[in-house]
Amino acid sequence: MNAPVYARSNRIVELMEQPAERRDADWTRDAAQQAILLELATLPPYLCGMWSIDGASAGGSVFDTLHAIVFDEMSHLGLACNLLTTIGGTPVLADERVVPTYPGPLPGGVRPDLSVFLSGLTPEAADMYSRIEEPEHPVAGPAAAHTSIGAFYTALLEAFRAHPERITGARQLIREMPAHGEGNDLVALTTLSAVESAIDVIREQGEGTSASPENPHPGARGELAHYYAFREIYHQRKLRKNPDTGEWEFTGATLPMPEVLPMGTVPRGGWPRTGPSAPDHETRKLLDEFNHVYSTVLRSLERAWRQDLPAEAERLLDDAVVRMFSLRGPARQLMGRALPDGSGKTYGPEFRYTAP
Repeated sequence: MNAPVYARSNRIVELMEQPAERRDADWTRDAAQQAILLELATLPPYLCGMWSIDGASAGGSVFDTLHAIVFDEMSHLGLACNLLTTIGGTPVLADERVVPTYPGPLPGGVRPDLSVFLSGLTPEAADMYSRIEEPEHPVAGPAAAHTSIGAFYTALLEAFRAHPERITGARQLIREMPAHGEGNDLVALTTLSAVESAIDVIREQGEGTSASPENPHPGARGELAHYYAFREIYHQRKLRKNPDTGEWEFTGATLPMPEVLPMGTVPRGGWPRTGPSAPDHETRKLLDEFNHVYSTVLRSLERAWRQDLPAEAERLLDDAVVRMFSLRGPARQLMGRALPDGSGKTYGPEFRYTAP
């Protein structure tokens, strides 16, 4: 039976504090579930930033960067689900106690000083994105003060290495995504080698390596790991290696911030539905429609990894992917609707789970 999986807990911190000799099968399943929640938590803020980029700027450098990272994270979510099912676990995704809410901390107590919020793309949002992905020892920037997501995955990998016999290959979903670069295929994790490769992809696409800021599993040549790509957006400068010092610095070519729709920051609990600041009927309808479809996506994903019939599991995964892409329309419509406070900001999606 899986241990508690609530989104707002310190479960990852607690798991990391347990000595290696106590990291049994339950520990590994618990950690894999927490990995699923971490990957899920990154998607809403990144999607809001990408969707907020105005039509004239779409297809530019910043949009392309966010687009590539979103697909990486979708792949990471699928790989994390495969990590859990291959050791006999069952993913939990469709539960309001588990689904990350915004603004709020990352699941498990990772980066406890960080509040993850939903808004349009701004320098502040790009800074927040980068702090989610921050390595413990980046090649450009100061060392992190808290346990990184990469360190957590390293601990999870060591638990797999200590007991490779726990890998069963059960309920593995497969999806080829050749258009999105190396490492982005959703592959079956039936051996220790496959598990090692999957965790390497997740860690290194997010954090790079100790030797380089580049993504070792890129969609395009020279693509940076997520942390450094987000820091470029924040600094509005390309990362370059100083030929004199050998240090990596954000002193390269300018990287202009694209034109964006001015989505405001979603308040705790979502946009008010009543009172003087309540949205009009059509806006409420869009908000509720978005939350309904998002919740259906999570239910389809959960059911896919609980399904013993491969064909049905694939159908459920396809349904989730199609519905996820359909969220862009209502999100963009919300970003075109002004908040009633006169701030000049607009609504945007809440990514709240609603029961069927």
